[in-house]
Amino acid sequence: MTDVQASEERLATETLQGEYEHVLDFQVRDYECDLQGIVNNAVYQNYLEHARHQFLIEKGLDFVALSAQGINLVVIRVEIDYKSPLRAGDLFWLGSRLKKISRLKFVFEQSIYRSEKNVSIINAKVTGTSMNNAGRPVRFKGFDLIE
Repeated sequence: MTDVQASEERLATETLQGEYEHVLDFQVRDYECDLQGIVNNAVYQNYLEHARHQFLIEKGLDFVALSAQGINLVVIRVEIDYKSPLRAGDLFWLGSRLKKISRLKFVFEQSIYRSEKNVSIINAKVTGTSMNNAGRPVRFKGFDLIE
């Protein structure tokens, strides 16, 4: 790859990452792959969850502290479109956006891209809410940090 091509790829990555509120870099570990040599479909949900937790922490929402107060952030729906597989050793990044969709619900729009050439791997939409220990929906201090 020439210097010009590398510069163009970096610019394309920065532009694409700019569409997200939060970006994390990852690398596929060999034990995350199935017998076909690709990342098992369930592993992608682990990647998405880790990115959501990091994102919330960076926004000042500590889900562990909320849980200690009897407020639990829960996933109520996950939609994933698988576009292309990842393999052991692949470098990739995960972009996340967070939106409030009602008084009590929020949605994370998340995408994974292979770092090389920003190949789209998955697009996901994860809907969540907050519940008290009795299982009733509840608003909490800090919910307004969600756009």
